[in-house]
Amino acid sequence: MGNRIFGCDDCQMVCPWNKFAAESVEPVFKPRPDFEQAELTTLFAWSEATFLEKTQGSAIRRTGYSGWLRNISVALGNAAYDPTIVSSLKAKRATTDPMVQEHIDWAIQQQLLKRDAGDPTSTS
Repeated sequence: MGNRIFGCDDCQMVCPWNKFAAESVEPVFKPRPDFEQAELTTLFAWSEATFLEKTQGSAIRRTGYSGWLRNISVALGNAAYDPTIVSSLKAKRATTDPMVQEHIDWAIQQQLLKRDAGDPTSTS
């Protein structure tokens, strides 16, 4: 999963049928500005209302807000150590359901392990 939130792009890249496809000119298939260059911590900080607003008409909404937070938690845990990530995870934890809390705990543990190991890709 790495730092991706969903695997749709990976599937599209390896699908053998896509070698016959042309890039769509339909605006609905273009990346949304809120997602294309967004930081994971920014997306993770979204409230449920913001998630619902920003994903209106998108297949991403199918995962639900908890699934959204779960997937971003995993991506944040996989990222290089950054104290901002740890702070973001800790700040959101108390407001989430037990499933998301479990993933947040895992992500925090991964971040701290990287910090303690002197992760050379660290941002601090």
